[in-house]
Amino acid sequence: MADDDVWAVIDDLCTWLDANQVHPDREALLLRMLKLTEEVGEVAQAVIGATGQNPRKGDSHTWDDVRSELCDVVITAMVALRTLTPDTREVFAAHLERVRERSLNPPPATAG
Repeated sequence: MADDDVWAVIDDLCTWLDANQVHPDREALLLRMLKLTEEVGEVAQAVIGATGQNPRKGDSHTWDDVRSELCDVVITAMVALRTLTPDTREVFAAHLERVRERSLNPPPATAG
């Protein structure tokens, strides 16, 4: 799936969520942001389950479950970003470029 196709799906998901919104706009916005925290919690639950860290539940999840939950986090974050700005593609691309630059091309160390 091409990048434009991914963002088209995100647009469709936002349209669907907006059409089925049951809370006032500001509250719906906040709840959409909180959904991200819920999804991150599900990643943590899956990791705990995949590593058997809960003695009562044992190995309750797989690493495939973790991957699936991580995908949900990414999708939810993209929907949250799209909710905040119609210029999602440009905002994300510009931010990703800044992260790439600062991470892969750090400034030279100063002599001291």
